[in-house]
Amino acid sequence: MAKLMPTPDAISTVLANKSPDESVELPEIVVQVSDLTPRGKSYMFIATDGNAKLKGMLSSRLGPQVTSGEIQNLGLIRVLGYSVNFNSNLSENYLLVTKCDVVSAALEAEVKNEVKKEDVGIILKPKQEMVSKSAAQIVNEQAGNMAPSARMAMTRRVHPLVSLNPYQGNWTIKVRVTNKGTMRTYKNARGEGCVFNVELTDEDGTQIQATMFNEAAKKFFEKFELGKVYYISKGSLRVANKQFKTVQNDYEMTLNEYSEVEEASNEAAFVPETKFNFVPVDMLGPHVNGKELVDVIGVVQNVSPTMSIRRKIDNESIPKRDITIADDTKKTVVVALWGELATSVGQQLLDIADQSPIVAIKSLKVGDFQGVSLSTLSKSTILVNPESPEAKKLRSWYDSEGKGASLASVGSGMSPSAKSGGRSMYSDKVTLSHISEDPSLGEDKPVFFSVKAFISSIRPDQAMWYRACKTCNKKVTEAIGSGYWCEGCQKNDEECSLRYISVARVTDVSGETYLSLFNDEAERVIGCSADELDKLKSQDGDENEFQQKLKEATWVPHLFRVSVTLNEYNNEKRKRITARAVAPVDFAAESRFLLEEISKMKAS
Repeated sequence: MAKLMPTPDAISTVLANKSPDESVELPEIVVQVSDLTPRGKSYMFIATDGNAKLKGMLSSRLGPQVTSGEIQNLGLIRVLGYSVNFNSNLSENYLLVTKCDVVSAALEAEVKNEVKKEDVGIILKPKQEMVSKSAAQIVNEQAGNMAPSARMAMTRRVHPLVSLNPYQGNWTIKVRVTNKGTMRTYKNARGEGCVFNVELTDEDGTQIQATMFNEAAKKFFEKFELGKVYYISKGSLRVANKQFKTVQNDYEMTLNEYSEVEEASNEAAFVPETKFNFVPVDMLGPHVNGKELVDVIGVVQNVSPTMSIRRKIDNESIPKRDITIADDTKKTVVVALWGELATSVGQQLLDIADQSPIVAIKSLKVGDFQGVSLSTLSKSTILVNPESPEAKKLRSWYDSEGKGASLASVGSGMSPSAKSGGRSMYSDKVTLSHISEDPSLGEDKPVFFSVKAFISSIRPDQAMWYRACKTCNKKVTEAIGSGYWCEGCQKNDEECSLRYISVARVTDVSGETYLSLFNDEAERVIGCSADELDKLKSQDGDENEFQQKLKEATWVPHLFRVSVTLNEYNNEKRKRITARAVAPVDFAAESRFLLEEISKMKAS
């Protein structure tokens, strides 16, 4: 009787046919499993045939066979479904086993090529008749009695998202749409177009963002529905842009008009629901003006009517609605709903506002308006009264004590002036030397700080303003004949306004630097609009009111919220420091800050 052994040259057979056709019967492929280790819901292993080895991974659906002890380290398996993928990071192939039979429990040792076939060993029992049939034969016999969706599920080899890479072709994934963005339009040098993206999650919980442009966007926008499960194939992958990626994946997917997207019926249970990573309202401060998006859950306290806001970039009016939410930290925050969310979910919340509904919101931008504020994006998702443990806990808190508790805005006390639009001027306060002496600040992305400084000088001979459109505030040029032409609004106006764009020297106890001031911040520093200052400049006299106005603005203490970026000009890196908010010094808050700093110094 034959000894129980791997199929000779099984690894060579696998490598010779990396993506076998489902309709073709596979040859006998028995390999030994070694170095079996868990990786999430899947298992990594080394496949060996006694002559060669190949790194591999067992699909997550085979995980229960490992945990139950059927598939064992040093055991033998018969591979019935597989694909060979190329790992670009390690420059090597690896085997993904999607279907297999257990041939034997663990052998005494790893099979080596010196072991001869005629040696006496463990006896291989004859295979049962049903096992001798190939996967393709079983599928063909059963397909006649199956629904189309069931046949599709059996005949497709599904790849986990973790196994995909840009150098791999002919893959199919089964994923749930856990986030769907809105259709957006764009205009660039190559013309106009439209784009939208979705976030996809597979049964292992791995996520990836898929983007569609133009014809593909139009084709699949209605096809993709939030929460449904789909089979997707014929897409492409590339390394994700860190600046724009919204999920934890090194790659991002692009679907074109030739990609295939088919809904998978009755399979929703195999793919996880939308995942939230909630941030308590009182912990939003560190996320202000950051790149990272946040998820929140709260009880709706107030819903405003819909208002229309004119967008600066294209002069288009879009709907906006503000809602105020609170959580068990007894803090509230305002969430701005934009676009369709303002008119659909926003109206729903307005209708049931007296019931204090609970909302879970995913992917919010944290801004510094009124200290701390939240704003939806095109990819944001809102669930009203979700059935989740967090929602039940929040409802219990609100009904028992939150309804009668004293709630305070998370931004209250964070900004020295609510009108300044700045976040806490003391949470990350630094000196000017800290900014100017660190050459790496702002190299990868803008960084934000707060500083207390004096305006030491404003050069009167600089170009302190520009001519701006009264509608969109963009720069205008003199039109032929008369008036001013605005490229943004595509129209000619008889009048324009002046808006500040100036530079001032600022000083504190540690040093000095130059600070860029735009219109709103310059108006607070100088004390008048650019139009008013221009009228003063046109007056005659050596010591006219224009120069006097600039002198009055110097040596007055201010609190500045600044951004720091590193730009390259003529192959030279230059640091640009820009004022994002300006507020007068609150001496009571300043004293508290200094006392806290003294206490920290004593404690250390």
